[in-house]
Amino acid sequence: MALLLRPSSSSYLLSLRFMASRFLASSSLNSSCSYPLSFSRPSLIFKPSSVRVNSPLKRVSCLSTRNAVSPRAFMSTSTTEALQGSASSKAYGSDQIQVLQGLDPVRKRPGMYIGSTGFRGLHHLVYEILDNAVDEAQAGFASKIDVVLHADGSVSITDNGRGIPTDLHPVTKKSSLETVLTVLHAGGKFGGSSSGYSVSGGLHGVGLSVVNALSEALEVTIWRDGMEYEQKYARGNPVTTLLSQILPPELKDHQGTRIRFWPDKEVFTTAIQFDYNTIAGRIRELAFLNPKLTIALKKEDSDPDKNQYNEYFYAGGLIEYVTWLNTDKKPLHDVVGFRKEKEGISIDVALQWCSDAYSDTMLGYANSIRTVDGGTHIDGTKAALTRTLNSLGKKSKSIKDKDITLSGEHVREGLTCVVSVKVPNPEFEGQTKTRLGNPEVRKVVDQSVQEYLTEYLELHPDILDLILSKSLNALKAALAAKRARELVRQKSVLRSSSLPGKLADCSSTNPEEAEIFIVEGDSAGGSAKQGRDRRFQAILPLRGKILNIERKDEAAMYKNEEIQNLILGLGLGVKGEDFKKEALRYHKIIILTDADVDGAHIRTLLLTFFFRYQRALFDEGCIYVGVPPLYKVERGKQAYYCYDDAELRKLQSSFPSNASYNIQRFKGLGEMMPTQLWETTMDPEQRLLKQLVVEDAAEANVVFSSLMGSRVDFRKELIQNSASMINLNQLDI
Repeated sequence: MALLLRPSSSSYLLSLRFMASRFLASSSLNSSCSYPLSFSRPSLIFKPSSVRVNSPLKRVSCLSTRNAVSPRAFMSTSTTEALQGSASSKAYGSDQIQVLQGLDPVRKRPGMYIGSTGFRGLHHLVYEILDNAVDEAQAGFASKIDVVLHADGSVSITDNGRGIPTDLHPVTKKSSLETVLTVLHAGGKFGGSSSGYSVSGGLHGVGLSVVNALSEALEVTIWRDGMEYEQKYARGNPVTTLLSQILPPELKDHQGTRIRFWPDKEVFTTAIQFDYNTIAGRIRELAFLNPKLTIALKKEDSDPDKNQYNEYFYAGGLIEYVTWLNTDKKPLHDVVGFRKEKEGISIDVALQWCSDAYSDTMLGYANSIRTVDGGTHIDGTKAALTRTLNSLGKKSKSIKDKDITLSGEHVREGLTCVVSVKVPNPEFEGQTKTRLGNPEVRKVVDQSVQEYLTEYLELHPDILDLILSKSLNALKAALAAKRARELVRQKSVLRSSSLPGKLADCSSTNPEEAEIFIVEGDSAGGSAKQGRDRRFQAILPLRGKILNIERKDEAAMYKNEEIQNLILGLGLGVKGEDFKKEALRYHKIIILTDADVDGAHIRTLLLTFFFRYQRALFDEGCIYVGVPPLYKVERGKQAYYCYDDAELRKLQSSFPSNASYNIQRFKGLGEMMPTQLWETTMDPEQRLLKQLVVEDAAEANVVFSSLMGSRVDFRKELIQNSASMINLNQLDI
């Protein structure tokens, strides 16, 4: 999801849970210096857009050329690039046509196969092997998977399935093992009578071979037919022959596959370091989707005290999944769920409405693959829900006015729903499988959900009344917000007369190079306005803390002045409508708040608003957090800026023991002079930004609900559990 190139030396993870807990636990210091700390739900991840090296004053920009934050950068390189392009085009001939063999295409264009060569792509390697093991479980041949993150940076995944075949393949004249590891589009999941799987998430036969190509070393061990087989590979090529030995009598029935790989440092732009919580989130998801499967995750460390281990097994399947997602909400009823097989398609659905939620959470899976962009299974579920509740509402006289029809948005308010289908021949969009396209799935899911929901709600009229009451309240709130909504729609963000009065706009009209800083209060706004580059930087000061929309309905949200300013100033459009990036006035939205409790709270309120109002902003890589320095150190006529305590200590250690210097701790942006703010926080050549992306929508939803929802007891528990991570000397009390 990230649009920027990440630095090779860093993979900073900060969950939103940590950020918000800082203001809950009243810890004010070091907003930007606590990178290593992370809670169990890494649903929102900070990715630095630029990184400092050596001196605190010097940083190297790692932004891609698409990130046009400085018009000056274009003028300095365009002429040279044009000349180079002209020279190369004249020499274009047959010698320039390249034919890539074997796994060369993967190493040449890894992003095409794993999405990126950064943090996300690195973890995608684990998911590819893990999905293969899960396919064995879905086929009924495996019940246990072990994932180990080794201290040397490698990962091993072991299952007790059938084991990859090792006999000679009739086409390639190599062993079947070497074939699936070295040949693209070779595998047992293409369907038909010759397929080894009736249902699988892998379809293209490239997963295992891609991991092999992007690993500096890979070891595979297979237990099959009373034998143990081993072979080693390096960057896609076998370095040993297939070795075999007979298993001892007590292990003769042992079967399965173990893949251990070391990602290639030449390929990935980030440090080779796997995040335990990120992988745990994916494993938890797979365990919910496959109730008969047990998955264990272990992280080994050179320090035994830092070893981590968890085992995931959920016999209740999707019902337990929805219960977990709604842990911190007030449900209207028990989780409703069913499993059904129809026309060769397996359908598993669980859903629950909550009284204190004002948005819906719908998660779709096809063959245990998360379909981020939905698809026909989600479309069928939505259609069935809307039609069924309207029909039952009019039949039960709960909807008395014949002219009133509940829309899908009203019906789904407060709904948490998980839909999992298993399709013999799924049609996904690309290797990343973000959307299911099978038209026959919509019909089957639509009919199944309608049949089950109608029968259930007719047998439980009290639950039907609660759901319809919730939906009718949503309709009333929508009508009450209609006037404010129309006002937002009618005000053109392109006319200066409709822009918020406090917005200091930039002169550039190109959204791709324009950026806006959302700052806290008039004091910081004044410094930012004076220090900015007016050509491409806009400033929007906020008056205090904005509305917490997690606890408010749509009517209250549209009536709030600060929310209106954000919607109009950024060009966000109306909630519920399709997101249009071209309608945004700025493609880089930077949250810049003070390094104290209030600053952390305001930052969290803004993230809640962006996530609930227009989640696509995170998918498009538009949301950033600015990192101002925490300290200014003056020694003689020289001034140094330090962004965390570690930098401060490093700087102090570089001074002579008898050196005299002054340290200033910045608590607010208003304390900084405009030139200081520009040099340290706003200058694209010097600043440090963190890009926010959503790695797991389900976990992100849980985090926002627990931190910003109405259930106080869960926040209290969070503070108590996190108390040991807080430095008591840094409490802002």
